[in-house]
Amino acid sequence: MNDHDDAVIDADGFVITPEVVLAAYRQGCFPMADSKSGRLRWYRPQARAIITWDTWQVPKSLDKVARNRRPYSITINRAFAKVISACADRDSTWISGDIEGLYIALHEQGHAHSVEAWDAGGDLVGGCYGLVIGGIFCGESMFHRAPDASKLCVMALVERLQANGFAVLDCQQQTPHMERFGAYEIDEKNYQKLLKEHHAPRPFP
Repeated sequence: MNDHDDAVIDADGFVITPEVVLAAYRQGCFPMADSKSGRLRWYRPQARAIITWDTWQVPKSLDKVARNRRPYSITINRAFAKVISACADRDSTWISGDIEGLYIALHEQGHAHSVEAWDAGGDLVGGCYGLVIGGIFCGESMFHRAPDASKLCVMALVERLQANGFAVLDCQQQTPHMERFGAYEIDEKNYQKLLKEHHAPRPFP
């Protein structure tokens, strides 16, 4: 075959490393696969959903849950591999084995992070993960196995981002779920401006 038998190869035949992924994000691109076993492809959407702190909002029903009783224990970077595996555990997924491996490597390098929700019995019941690019957190996916678990993780994520001086939560694609939190769409040109404006590194942990 070739000298890269264990390497990640994208749909165009190029070797993909964690460093290539970071470089792509800095250009506004991100990878997705066709299936759990599919090759990854690169995407740069013309419309990008983001949350900025002037539009950030917590749905009233969720705010009540968070204030009156936090039903879960929320942690940061305690179980990154388990979170991305749970996000991929669906009948149809864009998170391939290659993507899991790349993002776990990025996590080990300090670029990718997760937020986890645990129930009283110590079971992982929700989470989200993403990648830090300067002052932008690129949210990738989330999952829940209990009511409101992933939503509370999003709340905890934004609290961490605000505290550490981040400017943007990149949601990539607009969904009704994220729209409730204040996500709105911008075009690629304006997203590129955000990448340049907020290129300085920010601490996440």
